[in-house]
Amino acid sequence: MRKIKVAPSIPTEVEVNEVSQNRAEIVAFPFETGYAVTLAHPLRRLIMGSSIGYAPISIKIEGASHEFDTIRGMHQDVAVLIINLKNIRFKIIDESRDRVEVSYSFSGVKDIKASDLANDLVEIIDGDLPVATLNEDAELNFTMTIAKGIGYVPSEDLMNEVPEGAIAIDAFFTPVRKANYRIEHVLVEDNPNYEKIIFDIETDGQIGPVEAFTNALETMNKQLSVFNGVLGINIQSAPIKASDESELKPFLKTVDTLGLSARSFNSLDRSGIKYLGELVLMSEYEIKNIKNLGKKSLDEINECLENNGFGSSYTLEDSIRNVLIKKIRQLKDNQ
Repeated sequence: MRKIKVAPSIPTEVEVNEVSQNRAEIVAFPFETGYAVTLAHPLRRLIMGSSIGYAPISIKIEGASHEFDTIRGMHQDVAVLIINLKNIRFKIIDESRDRVEVSYSFSGVKDIKASDLANDLVEIIDGDLPVATLNEDAELNFTMTIAKGIGYVPSEDLMNEVPEGAIAIDAFFTPVRKANYRIEHVLVEDNPNYEKIIFDIETDGQIGPVEAFTNALETMNKQLSVFNGVLGINIQSAPIKASDESELKPFLKTVDTLGLSARSFNSLDRSGIKYLGELVLMSEYEIKNIKNLGKKSLDEINECLENNGFGSSYTLEDSIRNVLIKKIRQLKDNQ
């Protein structure tokens, strides 16, 4: 028999399974029916569209004025050279810089590979890709601008950003090769209709799949922050993080040590609430609906949360929430 709820249950389990160096599955459950796809679909779009990557946006080649030109002694024409460079995944070593200019000079017989372009400014992810083939009388000198960005930017939109005399290049920044999800049913108590999301994310190596996922979460959080101040909503753009269980200590204060009045303490105790963290995990609506909790007691509890650093502006990061739920469950099971 199903119970009447006043709020949807919150998923408590997250698993990260590394399939390979640049591929991972991220699993979260259990979601109420319909909530999984509601969350998974926009997250997938953000993973694909908001992950930061690096790409060449322009090239200036000595002796070439346009992409249909040729270079003496180079087997490929300039158009093929540019295509080969677009296929290479670069990474700016100094992540604080949005773009760098890198210059190269090659001469004589040589099969130039992507690995030959690595230097103190840029790292090459896929070093075996071909760049160009030179004859004994060839000389190839060029300068590229490598930029940080998201998504895809066509060359015509970059005309005003490239140096004079340089050729603008279509920039494909997205480092995510694949971002899929599937939803499976999972049994919770006697209800088989809860849902599990399994994200399958693969990147090109510029960033890892878990980093792409967390970037998408941060982007979603920042987008939602537009509603800050609306109807009392306050969404933090940079949630507080916890690295391990030792940082859960402030949440694990027992309610009998909070200095609450007897009436407020008894209401919490009768509802089975033993720890401050349980109140932090609850929405304001859920706290209001604690049995026998009056207005005066509600104000007292809200003041107590504020005094302990968990006021209305505080937001739990998902990773903290999951660890905290497990820890409180473990402590209660051992009592």
